[in-house]
Amino acid sequence: MTVRLLIADDHEVVRAGLKSLLGDVRDIDIVAEAADGDEAIRLARRHRPDVVMLDVRMPGTDGLAVLGHLRADLPATAVLMFSSYDNPTYIARAMALGAGGYLVKNASRDEIISAIRRIAAGDSLWSREGLRKITGALSTPRASGELEAPLTKRESEVLRQLALGLSNKEIAQALNISYETVKEHVQHILRKLGVADRTQAAVWAVRKGLA
Repeated sequence: MTVRLLIADDHEVVRAGLKSLLGDVRDIDIVAEAADGDEAIRLARRHRPDVVMLDVRMPGTDGLAVLGHLRADLPATAVLMFSSYDNPTYIARAMALGAGGYLVKNASRDEIISAIRRIAAGDSLWSREGLRKITGALSTPRASGELEAPLTKRESEVLRQLALGLSNKEIAQALNISYETVKEHVQHILRKLGVADRTQAAVWAVRKGLA
């Protein structure tokens, strides 16, 4: 069986590298490539590939948001996240949103080819190591309960940015507030949600449809 693959990455050199790497693999056919999230959604709907290889951080609609759209619109299409960031928040969100696996871009050629084939066959790539990183995040203590106190508007904004995997410094820049203010908001968010860390908070936000 030939695997029909869509590659979505905003860096042309990455797309070109993957095309070169997979060029002589007879059972993998690259049917389309996208340079941003919106194009990825549009091309996936048009071509209905077996596998979408999806970068996390892209301009416009980011990869994790694209993942949510694809799982809703094209449930038969498997999604392999492919990122430069070995970020527990990204990994936890990818699993929570239904990705079949998560590869870091330093993966070898054999690892990439094997991952595409396995994902296309319906296998999960979540390793024991990967699962250990996110087990705590996926079992948030108060995920279905009531908040200790409602989040303020600003705390909700910080939580949405946090759920995208942004650091405190990046959140401060995005919201035009100080780094110390972000730290204070994050502490309040963790306390109100009853979670131990920002990764658990990110998964909580995904499950509640806030991110």
